[in-house]
Amino acid sequence: MQGPRPVVLSGPSGAGKSTLLKKLLQEYKNVFGFSVSHTTRKPRPGEVNGKDYHFVSREEMQKEIDAGEFIEHAEFSGNMYGTSKGAVQAIQAQNQICVLDIDIQGVKNIKRTELNPIYISVQPPSIDVLEKRLRDRQTETEESLRKRLTAACVDLELSKEPGLFDLVIINDDLEKAYSELKEILLE
Repeated sequence: MQGPRPVVLSGPSGAGKSTLLKKLLQEYKNVFGFSVSHTTRKPRPGEVNGKDYHFVSREEMQKEIDAGEFIEHAEFSGNMYGTSKGAVQAIQAQNQICVLDIDIQGVKNIKRTELNPIYISVQPPSIDVLEKRLRDRQTETEESLRKRLTAACVDLELSKEPGLFDLVIINDDLEKAYSELKEILLE
């Protein structure tokens, strides 16, 4: 894959990746482009197909995975998620830096490819803060919230692996976290 070195943002749901990404894309809209992932889950209220995710059927996604069209893919809470080669190439074709929002499984999968991105982990200050953020969204059932918190604990533990990330941002203050993100990317 040709073009500028991509950026992988990872971290548990509720850590603030999307918020940081929105700020980055607003401030540097011609520099960075967001790689829209595929998922088999149903859209949440307000999500737009092709903007937030490419919402596809399980059969459709499996067919493309089998055809080698995905850089990485994983399953979470019964739904498939993944990054297609086409999504990354579309951003690179515009000569923009491709930003990918990927879970820890995806990070480990991408480490086995030739993509060579900058790896950044965005983490909450604590699991309690994370739980409050997820509850405040009001998009989760109690069961899905428990699954997300369990996954977050695993994610945070796995992210401690030496050399996995180039930068770890603890998002306890949005402006400070954004500043740290910009600092590494503007280099």
